[in-house]
Amino acid sequence: VQLVESGGGLVQPGGSLRLSCAASGFTFSTYVMSWYRQAPGKEREWVAAIANTEGTTNYADSVKGRFTISRDNAKRTMYLQMNSLKPEDTAVYYCNIPLGGRYLSSWGQGTQVTVSS
Repeated sequence: VQLVESGGGLVQPGGSLRLSCAASGFTFSTYVMSWYRQAPGKEREWVAAIANTEGTTNYADSVKGRFTISRDNAKRTMYLQMNSLKPEDTAVYYCNIPLGGRYLSSWGQGTQVTVSS
């Protein structure tokens, strides 16, 4: 199982970024996928999730209305469109497959998102 996050960067408050999570080594379309983030000095937190086929999504209250999670099963890729970014969104963003308290993959490198003027 391999997950590779990309698309992070430095953006001003109010700006946008689109993160990608490229997956390999497992049947991508079978699993619910999630985004997580870890800010400096804080524990990793769940951000958003998307169901395997019907596209049902869920979001943390802190990002609801600003972030949109999506997936392309044919490309084995998940996305996170982040709009109206705030300084408190600054974190390393990770993707993974939640399995009831554990995860299908070890944590990757993540992609750094920095929101600052």
